[in-house]
Amino acid sequence: MATVRKTITLTDRQDRWVKAQVAAGGFTNDSEYIRDLIRRDRERSAGYLELEAAIREGMDSGVSDRTVTEIMEEVEARLRADGRL
Repeated sequence: MATVRKTITLTDRQDRWVKAQVAAGGFTNDSEYIRDLIRRDRERSAGYLELEAAIREGMDSGVSDRTVTEIMEEVEARLRADGRL
């Protein structure tokens, strides 16, 4: 994988925070910490997009005649089928 060199500017407080994370042993250097933040932000953003799509699907589906229990059972079955439960 190709890498691109970036220059970023941090406040003193932010720099101390990054250095503390590295010193705590969770990361080998500042770059590794920043890359981890980016990975986690991408995962979180993907989760928000999934949630937004699910909400949109629900809103577009209209009013249901099913009970809450029936809906929850369907959701659980779907999550089990996807291996997420």
